[in-house]
Amino acid sequence: MRHAPRLKAIMPVVNSDWRLERIMNELLEEIRRVQHEAELLHSEQAVQAAVGQMAEKITQALAGSNPLVLCVMTGGIIPAGWLLPKLCFPLQLDYVHATRYRGGISGRELEWRVRPSLPVRDRVILLVDDIFDEGVTLVQVAQDCRTRGARQVFTAVLVRKQRVRKHGSLQPDFTGLEVPDRYVFGCGLDYKNYLRNFPAIYALRQTADQHGR
Repeated sequence: MRHAPRLKAIMPVVNSDWRLERIMNELLEEIRRVQHEAELLHSEQAVQAAVGQMAEKITQALAGSNPLVLCVMTGGIIPAGWLLPKLCFPLQLDYVHATRYRGGISGRELEWRVRPSLPVRDRVILLVDDIFDEGVTLVQVAQDCRTRGARQVFTAVLVRKQRVRKHGSLQPDFTGLEVPDRYVFGCGLDYKNYLRNFPAIYALRQTADQHGR
C-alpha cells in the first residue's frame, strides 16, 4: 500500500497517453479514407507543366527587377520549391507565415506567425502561395508588404479556385491551375495537416466536400 500514491500519480499520464494514441489512430484512419476516396483533378504531369508555364511568365515580368520572393508558409513551400529552380535570374528568398486554418478544414481569422526577416521597403515582392481561395491570406499579406514600403507586390499561386470572393479585388498575377469550388489537397495543400506531400491535386469525395479550401 505504500506505493498506492505513486500509482495514482502515474495513472493520469498513462490515460492521457492512451487517449492521444487513440485520437491519432482515428485521425490516421480518416486520412487513409480521404486518400482512398479522393478524386484526381490535376495529375502530377499537369501540375509540373503548369509550374513551368508560371516560371516562364514570371521570368518575362520580373527578371530585371531583383525581386524578393516570399514563400507563404506552410502551403507555399512545395510550389515555391518547384518554381524557384526555374527562375534563372537574380532574386532573394524569404518567407512569411500567416495562416487561417491551423490544422482545420475551414478558415478563421488570419494569424500572423512570422513576418519577413529581409527588408521589403522599395523592393519588388513576389508572394508564392499554394491556393487562391477566398483571397483573405494573399490580400492581407500583400497589404502588409505595401504598408512596409514595398515598391510593387506580385502574387503567384499554383491553384486558383473558381468561386465568388468578398475580400477585395486582388487577383493573382500568375496562376498555374484552376479548380472547382471543392476542398482540394496535394502539392502543398493539406487535409488536417496531412497530404501536402501528394504530387497531384485531389478533391474530397463530392458527398464529403467542405467548401473554404
